[in-house]
Amino acid sequence: MKTKTMLRTLTVAAMAVALVAPLAADVKTRERTQVKFEGFMGGLMNRMSGQGADGLTSTVAVRGSRKSSMNDRTGQIIDLAEEKVYEIDVRRKEYRVTTFEEMRERLRKAQEDAEQQAKDMPAEDREDLEEAGKEIEIDFDVKETGATKSIAGHSARQVIITVTMREKDRTIEESGGMVMTTDTWLGPVVPALDEIRAFDMKYFTAVYGDVLPSLAQMGALAAMYPGLQQLMARAQDEGGKLEGTPLASTMTIETVRSAEAMAAQPAQGGGGGLSGRLARRIAGNRGAATPRSTLVTSTHELLSVDTSAAEADVAIPVGFKERK
Repeated sequence: MKTKTMLRTLTVAAMAVALVAPLAADVKTRERTQVKFEGFMGGLMNRMSGQGADGLTSTVAVRGSRKSSMNDRTGQIIDLAEEKVYEIDVRRKEYRVTTFEEMRERLRKAQEDAEQQAKDMPAEDREDLEEAGKEIEIDFDVKETGATKSIAGHSARQVIITVTMREKDRTIEESGGMVMTTDTWLGPVVPALDEIRAFDMKYFTAVYGDVLPSLAQMGALAAMYPGLQQLMARAQDEGGKLEGTPLASTMTIETVRSAEAMAAQPAQGGGGGLSGRLARRIAGNRGAATPRSTLVTSTHELLSVDTSAAEADVAIPVGFKERK
């Protein structure tokens, strides 16, 4: 899968929604988002994302059947009625149009490519991945820290959600595995934000059917990291049960090396087995081996909310031309 596709995948994974509500009102927000990849692929992917040190600040607006997301580099307008997506290049003052059906075809192609990548994987690696997926257990922990702070004019409380994927009947230190930690600040229910989530759900359903993109678009990443789909599905399911509206969050996904892999480090240059291979992919064989390696960190923060949006907020900017 191409780097840009994987970046979009994790970005959508970090912002996956869990609420469904009817579209009823207009809304406009300002949001700051950053996705940071680690390891040997991280530098390239981070540069391609166009993010600065503080991430990207975007304006998101929903009005009627349209949603617009714009920053100083790129933008996107989704039209549910037209079943079209307008991808906007702000610097070149151009835009491209993609239909929902074309997006469905891209998804099918990406899934086929991912399956082929898995088939082309060295037999030893493939056997390790298949074996690892057979006996997986997932632990879920929610901790209310008691901390509070004000975000976009709303009082928010801190909730830390930890989802751990490990081998059955073994601790994660013994077997190795993956850990997803989400540090979330929950505010009161904000109906205006529910309108954005409702729009996203309608769009996701129209394009991807019953499977959310956070699961459907894993592609090559899912092939590389067994159980990642289960991990994110559990986090999404349990996170949706929490009361309140997420106003800010930081999600971190880590791989954990097994005790066996760590013990084998001096002899094998990173440890053997599944956890050793996964850790080497992430770390790029640089530096001393550590039990945990970060795969990706994604942050999202709400900066402001306006309960109205103008027609111009969801329109293609004046003077922009279509690029065929």
